[in-house]
Amino acid sequence: MTTPADLTTYVRSMIPIMDAMGVEVVEAGRNAVAARLPAGPNVNHFGTAYAGSLFTVAEVLGGLYASTSLSAEGGVPLLKSMTIDFLRPATTAVVSRARIEDDEIERILAEYAERGKSDFELVAEVTDEEGTVVARTRGLYQLRRF
Repeated sequence: MTTPADLTTYVRSMIPIMDAMGVEVVEAGRNAVAARLPAGPNVNHFGTAYAGSLFTVAEVLGGLYASTSLSAEGGVPLLKSMTIDFLRPATTAVVSRARIEDDEIERILAEYAERGKSDFELVAEVTDEEGTVVARTRGLYQLRRF
């Protein structure tokens, strides 16, 4: 397993816009991952979180699993599609969280080992500092051998 600090450094170096946005990995466990997005550089002209920033902090979660429970030789996570529901404006920092259960992890890894790819769905919630859910995403990812 990789620490949240290590993953933050890695993500920011591999995807430089994540550094400019201030994305920080705050949880990197087998089942749960989370990332924080500060308000500062991610505020739009209305004084609320920019929609693209909210999307990004949720989207990156699928990639984090490749460094935790979905780590596989040659495996790269790809986003195939994602929907987002913007539920409330965010005026503070936000945290996105997602969870994959053990049986789903085992299914993905077994299918990847057999076929060189496996699709999986990831639902994430983005909450503000008061705990209000401001956005929810549903992403279809693929762990694929490259």
